[in-house]
Amino acid sequence: MSASATPANDLKTQKYDRQLRLWAATGQSALENANVCLLNATSTGCEILKNLILPGIGGVTVADGGVVDPKDISTNFFLESNSIGLPKAEAVIELLKELNDDVSASFVTKAPSELINNEPEFFDPFCMIVATDLHEEDSIKLSELCQRTNKVLINVRCKGLCGLFRVQSPEHTVIESHPENVVDLRLLSPFRQLNEYVDTFDLDSLDQTDHAHVPFVVVILKYLSAWKAEHGGEGPTSYSDRNQLKVQIRAGMRTVEEENFEEAMANVWRLASSSNNIPSEVQKIFEDEACQNITAESPDFWVIASAVKAFVANEGEGQLPLSGKLPDMKSDTSNYVRLQKVQVLFLFQKQDINPTRRYREKAQEDLFAVTAHVSAILESMGAPPDAVPAETIQSFCKNAAHVKVFKYRNMKDEYITSPRTEQIVSWIENDANMSFYITYRAADRFFAKKQRWPGSEAGDSAEDVELLQQEILAILQSVGISEEKAQELLKCDLMDKASTNYVRFANRETTNLAALIGGLVSQEAIKLITHQYIPINNTCVFNGIASTSSVFEL
Repeated sequence: MSASATPANDLKTQKYDRQLRLWAATGQSALENANVCLLNATSTGCEILKNLILPGIGGVTVADGGVVDPKDISTNFFLESNSIGLPKAEAVIELLKELNDDVSASFVTKAPSELINNEPEFFDPFCMIVATDLHEEDSIKLSELCQRTNKVLINVRCKGLCGLFRVQSPEHTVIESHPENVVDLRLLSPFRQLNEYVDTFDLDSLDQTDHAHVPFVVVILKYLSAWKAEHGGEGPTSYSDRNQLKVQIRAGMRTVEEENFEEAMANVWRLASSSNNIPSEVQKIFEDEACQNITAESPDFWVIASAVKAFVANEGEGQLPLSGKLPDMKSDTSNYVRLQKVQVLFLFQKQDINPTRRYREKAQEDLFAVTAHVSAILESMGAPPDAVPAETIQSFCKNAAHVKVFKYRNMKDEYITSPRTEQIVSWIENDANMSFYITYRAADRFFAKKQRWPGSEAGDSAEDVELLQQEILAILQSVGISEEKAQELLKCDLMDKASTNYVRFANRETTNLAALIGGLVSQEAIKLITHQYIPINNTCVFNGIASTSSVFEL
């Protein structure tokens, strides 16, 4: 088929091929339906939008009341010399919208402060607000507004050689967290079909070829059964025990080339009891009030979570639904591919030696049971039994051990109502990057008093450093640090670097840090929009002086 005859959806698939591999069609659909607002057309803000526009965000709007001046040109790749004197929001949108014709791009030439204080309804169409360079008072007001209206807020600051951003979101649930290890073999609690399958093997009677193709799951379970027989029914509970089991498996190898036995030894660690328990985070989800008290307004996530909890207590016998995900095993490649397609395969005429079908049958059985619980919950509320999409239930069951729930604090809680002073003190003493967070907070206090940022005006920069450090001292004392200790911390090299760095760069961005922070923020934005992968909670600081980063739950 020629390119001109290719259907539009195929062209779209080709255009977004790489990201579809990362977050699939469901994630791409969520991205294309998202509408994001950027407050202040800073270099960092434009880098964030660039990284959202390229993968096909639905729409972006830039709000900025300023005009382009020569200094802006030197730090923002999305401003040109012929833009000087033009509204900054209009100028950056002209270049940003060229990145992707699929994206709706607009601008508003009003100051973010005016919109926050006088036109809060302006934010109604947006699902996410990215705020750059807001001072503390406006940041707190916007934070409260976003909390009331269930919007995601990412507050971003990037000056000199340091940047930080803070995420605030309504309750955020993640089904597809994409963990590295999703394999669930049920070695300590094998299900009936697996036990029956393992019983069909007699390792001693197999010829050399068949012996080398026995799946490692069978090898482990055979030797585990022998271990239990010798130890009063107890499995290998300690690291030392598991090493002894490896020795026994190695002794059963007929040649040094039996990869299936090598695979078995490499997977013995899965017999550790902790790897077979329900994860503590999932247990907390089951105990959450939202899971225990399902209503007609409950999101699909909580309906399914409640159904899975019921499954665990009944059909699951204390276990989560089987994911059905298996690792690669020593087998004939072409036949294994056929097995993935048809789920039934006899690699040899003597017997079916691949356990994939048994795991998939069990996973399907568990999925049916969870779906029945979901339908029962929905019917009890007078909702249609199929109101929750089947693909969502299936995804939850596949990822049941790795689902996540994040609950974020707003900025008023962080700054005023319930600051986490003890944790902040601990971080100050143990994490150098907390110095930059404190410095940004101090810069806000400086702005509140001077109505300008530290270093933003020509003059004695040393004086601004001193004034900024006075605000740092006040913040340190406000979190419970004694004056003597605060003075000591203020004089340390890290705190001094943080404050002098801020003033030295005259409250301006550097293009390299703007690009880096823009990449980090856009990555978190996509996680929050697609509800895939694990977002931060809630503040990330990047220290460009030492090239390190830290995440603080403030």
